[in-house]
Amino acid sequence: MRIGLFSDSYKPYQSGVVTSISTLKEELNRYGHEVYIFAPSYPNYEDEEADVHRYFSVPSPTNPDFALAIPGLSGMSGVIKKLNLDLIHVHSPFTMGWVGKLYANKHKIPLVFTYHTLYESYAHYVPVAQDLAREMASKFSTMFCNHCDHIVVPSPEIKDVLLAGEVLSPISVIPTGVPLEKFAGGDPEWLREQYNIAPDKKILLFVGRLTKEKNLEFLIRAFQDIHHKMPNTVLVLTARGPLEQTLKELSEELGVREDVIFTGALPFETLVHAYHSADLFVFSSMTETQGLVLLEAMACGLPVVAVKASGVQDMVDHDVDGLLTECRVDQFSEAVCRVLGSRDTYAKLQANAYKKADKLSSTNMVKRLEELYLELSPRQQRRRKANGDDVWSAF
Repeated sequence: MRIGLFSDSYKPYQSGVVTSISTLKEELNRYGHEVYIFAPSYPNYEDEEADVHRYFSVPSPTNPDFALAIPGLSGMSGVIKKLNLDLIHVHSPFTMGWVGKLYANKHKIPLVFTYHTLYESYAHYVPVAQDLAREMASKFSTMFCNHCDHIVVPSPEIKDVLLAGEVLSPISVIPTGVPLEKFAGGDPEWLREQYNIAPDKKILLFVGRLTKEKNLEFLIRAFQDIHHKMPNTVLVLTARGPLEQTLKELSEELGVREDVIFTGALPFETLVHAYHSADLFVFSSMTETQGLVLLEAMACGLPVVAVKASGVQDMVDHDVDGLLTECRVDQFSEAVCRVLGSRDTYAKLQANAYKKADKLSSTNMVKRLEELYLELSPRQQRRRKANGDDVWSAF
């Protein structure tokens, strides 16, 4: 198949959505499909991978790292026509989502939308009228869903959210998978060597952007309590974002600055080493649709302690591959100390973390998505029937 992926963000921007799209492209290419990315451009960045088409863009006023595409200036219509796409898969209901929708309608091809984000949870980026922005984001994303042929969500919980919001389009639950081979063989001493962490210290790792929705002030306050109970612990925040200075000041205020390490954003190859050299993955976000980093951590053998919240509780099975708590410092601190303080508990959670990652590998998840594509594409159905291969036999 010839598949167009439209997104409001892509490399070099770092996020779970970008990781999901990159993994999807690689896996679909491996299965023999031709995949084309349509995304904003970024200053001083040149693509090394093939089949990426960039739209002129400007920096977002609320997050300068994020680029806003200006589709009207691209001259992309002729390019897309020549590609003769079988299906368009969009990854945002906003600018590039509507561009994908326009071309899907124009060329009469199926439109799939992956609902990666609870958009109303990001209303705090709007400088005024945040309640109104939250309501509008919810209504807008629902309207966009109902213009699509099929919706993909990463968890059953998000499917329930969309159904409650009156989304009428068909919905399939297909989590973003993790490419297991990329998370094998990391250096178990990397963090200790790079940041001079003593051998007896237990390393708690967070991976994600330093933004309000990740609930990191809670995580640092919880770490203060953890560190009081277990002084041989350090917290590593592997990310960048607008709250970095605020979080550094908070950790200083709480008296744990020396044991809270900010690495900044790390390239993927280095990030794998960070996962492998940590002892426990900690996650405090309240706004996830999946939390892909949870699965990446499990692929590296890390048990998880996380706040029980949207998306997260579908990825972490409590007391199986991790522990889930309410958003309370005492509960979170107690859970971390329980895992680190018991070899048997740690070993059980670690073994099951590997199993969870294997079950949700990118290979397994893309197989399911491929079947959805084939079901939706009339052109592919005709080709299969002509070859004596009925697509419906796979279901």
